[in-house]
Amino acid sequence: MKRIKLILGVLVLTVISFKVSAQKVNTNENNIANNGYDIVNYFTSNSAKRGSSSFSINHNGVIYYFVNTEHLNSFKANPEKYLPQYDGYCAFAVAQMSKKIPVDPETFRIDDGKLYLFYNDYWEGKPFNTIVPWINNEAKMEQMAVTNWEKIKKN
Repeated sequence: MKRIKLILGVLVLTVISFKVSAQKVNTNENNIANNGYDIVNYFTSNSAKRGSSSFSINHNGVIYYFVNTEHLNSFKANPEKYLPQYDGYCAFAVAQMSKKIPVDPETFRIDDGKLYLFYNDYWEGKPFNTIVPWINNEAKMEQMAVTNWEKIKKN
């Protein structure tokens, strides 16, 4: 039963991926990364918090929001430290499907100083959170994601 739910979830993610496959960095319709959530905040407070246009920056053609000037300045000083893996797309989908899938900015993991974001939505009335299978086999998932990301970036 778990396997069937996982397969069905992967199918849902495949459908979603067709809509976002052309985007380089995961942004919303206003070209704002991570749906406006502050990527520095994940590191400083281990929580997801929406930033503000009052504390924003355009980095490589993408707009990032922050909760305060301190976070904005931290990002300016070292953007690579804070940018999410896989251009902000779902780490699990990159690993398992070799696809770019949007994420729930409140579903994240910091591992070895890197930010990973995940898809998290309801499926058949129950949560389908891709962070769960990721964590259950993290080392293998990370290896698969790194390999697949190299192929995805070229497209």
